[in-house]
Amino acid sequence: MEPAKVQLENEIKLFPYLEFFPKIHPTVFLASGVKVIGNVEIGKNSSVWYNTVIRGDVHYIKIGSMTNIQDCSMLHVTNGKYPLNIGDMVTIGHSVTLHGCTLEDLCFIGIGSIILDGALIEEKAIIAAGAVVTPNFVVPQGKLVAGVPAKIIRDLTKNEMNDFAASAKRYMKYTELTQKSLNH
Repeated sequence: MEPAKVQLENEIKLFPYLEFFPKIHPTVFLASGVKVIGNVEIGKNSSVWYNTVIRGDVHYIKIGSMTNIQDCSMLHVTNGKYPLNIGDMVTIGHSVTLHGCTLEDLCFIGIGSIILDGALIEEKAIIAAGAVVTPNFVVPQGKLVAGVPAKIIRDLTKNEMNDFAASAKRYMKYTELTQKSLNH
């Protein structure tokens, strides 16, 4: 028996908000169920996975290159006050909520974590799974934070510091394999 052909060509993923429409680089992978609304820009070779919502309605959202946003994540902003800025080569785990915060390049955001308005995650920092980063909290470079509310736990190991780019590259490979699977 031949498997059913997946019909995804007509799925609407990009939506306007007022005068804004998402600007998505042609190399970006948007999985089924993704919804991108309004004033959103996504850079080269990034991927947004199943059932994620990126809502740039009342402020802008900017996502860098080679960043992966995994399944069921929710990205939003605060009306006229806090945009959402995400750097290059950032790994954002499943079911993460990002609200009006800044993630610098080469961060790792653990599954189910929440990062709130005005928080800053500096380059090469890790947010543990389930952590809640409170408003305006700064996570310094090279640190692991965990808990509710999130607190600095320790310095990252040399291996952890060297894995950020590798994580982004793994997700580029997953994207390639997923696209091949969907297109045959």
